[in-house]
Amino acid sequence: MTDDPDRFQKLERVYLNEQAYGLEAVWYHKEQPIFKLLGVDSISDAERLVGMDVCIPAADRLKLPEGEFFYSDLVGCEVVDDASGKRAGEVTGWQETGGPILLEVDRGDGSDELLIPFAGALVKKIDIGNREIRVELPPGLLDLNG
Repeated sequence: MTDDPDRFQKLERVYLNEQAYGLEAVWYHKEQPIFKLLGVDSISDAERLVGMDVCIPAADRLKLPEGEFFYSDLVGCEVVDDASGKRAGEVTGWQETGGPILLEVDRGDGSDELLIPFAGALVKKIDIGNREIRVELPPGLLDLNG
């Protein structure tokens, strides 16, 4: 996931399921990057990697402008309702639905996960260092499915 697909041209290595691979070449097919990995020299070798997420080391990530975040940095953050101070849960992932992403929040009490739109109207403060996201939730949202 990136807003800058040309950045792949600058990488020397990538990870698939925590296995490091040298990057020999990158080209595009229907706007999707195709990676030629060192040591993966046949179709059968490549087929076993189809569908895996291509990850890069944190040190190779792009520097983001102030106020922008990597989705992966949000995972593990506590979500707190800014008005009440009540803990909503912990971010465990996200969903892309065509609009703003939805944060998947585990309430920690065995109830259904909470989906919170990652939108400026709701997200008031993100403190990655303290692993906290303060949100302004609509009244009653925390009580749904709880």
